[in-house]
Amino acid sequence: MADQLILAFDTSAAHCAAALLLGEVIVASRVEEMQKGQAERLMPLLEEVLAEAGKSWSDLDRIGVGVGPGNFTGIRISVSAARGLAMALGIPAIGVSSLQAMAYTSATSHLTMATLDARQGNLYCQLFNKGGEAIDEPRLCAATDISNHFPQGTPTIVGHNSAELADQLGATHADAPPIKTVESMARIVAARTPDGTRPAPLYLRPADAAPPRDPAPKIL
Repeated sequence: MADQLILAFDTSAAHCAAALLLGEVIVASRVEEMQKGQAERLMPLLEEVLAEAGKSWSDLDRIGVGVGPGNFTGIRISVSAARGLAMALGIPAIGVSSLQAMAYTSATSHLTMATLDARQGNLYCQLFNKGGEAIDEPRLCAATDISNHFPQGTPTIVGHNSAELADQLGATHADAPPIKTVESMARIVAARTPDGTRPAPLYLRPADAAPPRDPAPKIL
């Protein structure tokens, strides 16, 4: 069987990120930092990544998409795009948690905690085993209270505020840059068996009270 071609992308934070995986090789990847404008930039960016590798939409076997947790509107942009592309191309779309993708980049110890900034002094957190599989549910907790939620001696902490948290928990720490995270999303999708379910946003907190100026894209 020929190597599968997988396009993964993510706009759950202040960036637009994409990676193209052929078999076991990342053949193209890109991240553009941006606070807004992901809705307009995502599709052109995906086309550029495909063109860089000499591929087209019809060559794709699977779509991978970051489902959060993270920015509400950003997550909806990517999930809507993934569902639409999967429907148009007749291929599976698979959602990947940002926390799992971050842990996957540094899954070299027996236990990894991934963290994301949830604003207002909070963090999104989750524990993963050596293989990058979740061993608990993602949660939202106060950054100052994290030592009460996770065990001392956690071998590796990756993500937001990882150095300070590592000091609190007697752990080591690692970075999870967006380029590595979106590449990990593609690899996670390659290892999964599609089950027919569509990707859905992973929200761990209610939206902020102030509505966005522009309406969020509709989830197909």
